[in-house]
Amino acid sequence: MSAQLKNEDLSAFAKDGYFVARGFLSERVRAKLKASIQGDLEPLVGPAELEADVGYPGAPGHRSDLGGSTPRRLLHAYARSDDLKALALHAEVAQILSQLMGTNQVQLSQCHHNCVMTKHPGFSSATLWHQDIRYWSFDRPELISVWYALGDELDKNGALSVIPGTHVEDFGRGRLDRNLFLRPELTENQELIKQARVVELAAGDALFFHCRLFHAAGRNLTDQVKISPVFTYHSQNNQPIPETSSDRLPSIMLSNAAQIS
Repeated sequence: MSAQLKNEDLSAFAKDGYFVARGFLSERVRAKLKASIQGDLEPLVGPAELEADVGYPGAPGHRSDLGGSTPRRLLHAYARSDDLKALALHAEVAQILSQLMGTNQVQLSQCHHNCVMTKHPGFSSATLWHQDIRYWSFDRPELISVWYALGDELDKNGALSVIPGTHVEDFGRGRLDRNLFLRPELTENQELIKQARVVELAAGDALFFHCRLFHAAGRNLTDQVKISPVFTYHSQNNQPIPETSSDRLPSIMLSNAAQIS
């Protein structure tokens, strides 16, 4: 696809909080990435977060339970392989982000996302409605994540769902539970969730979404693992707050970006 966004794409991102770049990764690039990632999944190469660690609906209750060793995400993706590093610094991603952020000074956060999300058959968990910014500490809540589909992502294998426009709304603390998920028992939240859309992706698509956009995902009900690299970016003038989890590792300027093929 062209890295030059149309005005309607920019308007859609501003209004809805997300944008899908169709056919972003070639089959050759996807094959290289999948081979590299599979090598870190079997056997599992850490650091990794396991499904049993998160306690979400559908996850094994403990690492010693059946399925307790199922990985949920491979951490520190940028440093895992040259292929993932090139994906994180993708030249066309830098161009799209510069248009969405209104600046050419875009940086990759090594502290947030920077991982490969996985959903395995049988032991994948559901993710409740949340905003990614809930645990992030930056000068402004204006980060963008890029989620890559290495295979088809559908409702039946746990594709992301989003609630359009929630990135520009203010939500009182009382609408969230202690873990900062939307409280589904509240009438106002039920009405909000009715507006949700499943963002189904074809292999090679890339989803760009705002850190304040409410999103969720179901379990993988198929017999194939779903693999999705995801990286988060911020502008140079929107820095992590010192001595917080967002400041653990230095950000990477996308001026190092290169075309991948």
